[in-house]
Amino acid sequence: MEPLFMTPVFHHKIWGGSKLQSQFGFKIPDDQTGEAWIISGHSHGPTAVANGRFKGQTLAELWQTHKELFNNEAGAVFPLLIKILDAKTDLSIQVHPDDAYAAEHEHELGKTECWYILQADPGAKLYYGHQATTRDELKTMIEAQDWSHLLRQIPVKAGEFYYVPSGTIHALGQGILALETQQSSDSTYRVYDFDRLDKKTGQKRALHLKQAIDVTRVPHVDPVLDIATTSEPGLTKTHLLSSPYFDVEKWRCTGSTTQRRQADYQLFTVIDGNGTLTVDGHDYPLEKGASFVIPYDVDQLALTGSMVLITSWPNQTQAK
Repeated sequence: MEPLFMTPVFHHKIWGGSKLQSQFGFKIPDDQTGEAWIISGHSHGPTAVANGRFKGQTLAELWQTHKELFNNEAGAVFPLLIKILDAKTDLSIQVHPDDAYAAEHEHELGKTECWYILQADPGAKLYYGHQATTRDELKTMIEAQDWSHLLRQIPVKAGEFYYVPSGTIHALGQGILALETQQSSDSTYRVYDFDRLDKKTGQKRALHLKQAIDVTRVPHVDPVLDIATTSEPGLTKTHLLSSPYFDVEKWRCTGSTTQRRQADYQLFTVIDGNGTLTVDGHDYPLEKGASFVIPYDVDQLALTGSMVLITSWPNQTQAK
């Protein structure tokens, strides 16, 4: 019985920066590193186990060959993907498909996601939702590039949480560092990319206007979040989201606490501070940026220290 610590996989992005190194100590490949995939079974960047008997094996491999670690869960792929994103400049305005559209057109899961804002520069903003009232109006405004009337912009600060269901037009804005919990999918339809040129190709990145118009929810409706906080000795839990695909919580550890695993398996990332994880009598040091999976054969875990973690687990009705 042991936790599965993950080795992150990094992705160069036109909008990326260097905060994944300066804020988390990651050894990034260049100063345009936009994404650290920190717990992933996706084929575009599966993370490998860094410790124990499965060291060197990827999460994707374990999902196929050791299903007992996940209570023999069904499903072709590990269902969740956890990232940290560094938006040195604005991401493209984009939208993701739901499961049905993605299965038909992309042959993978849809992409519902959420963001916990780790850091935001003064004046930082999100692009979130749109102002169109009908699909025809949406199409007209996109084709006219009437972004000032179409797009909603929202000021953002550290500690905020946003739920981004599939079909939501969105983008992280310049100066935001965020932890993203999402379905394990890499299907993104770009609506607008600020006419930027890729330094490597000298060309504008492709847009996907037909697909974007097909999948965008019209009209946009902000989801209602039921955020609730509970406290016990050594630990404060803030339940951020219950979605059809995953639950997300923030844990603030201020001493020592012992907890039961909350689902068949549970994902954790330390976003601040440091401490110790104890499983089956063995201690594992935790530092900012550490990410691990508590598998099915681990019934309980102990945390000691002063730290904040984001944890998530698959929605059980979807996972089975």
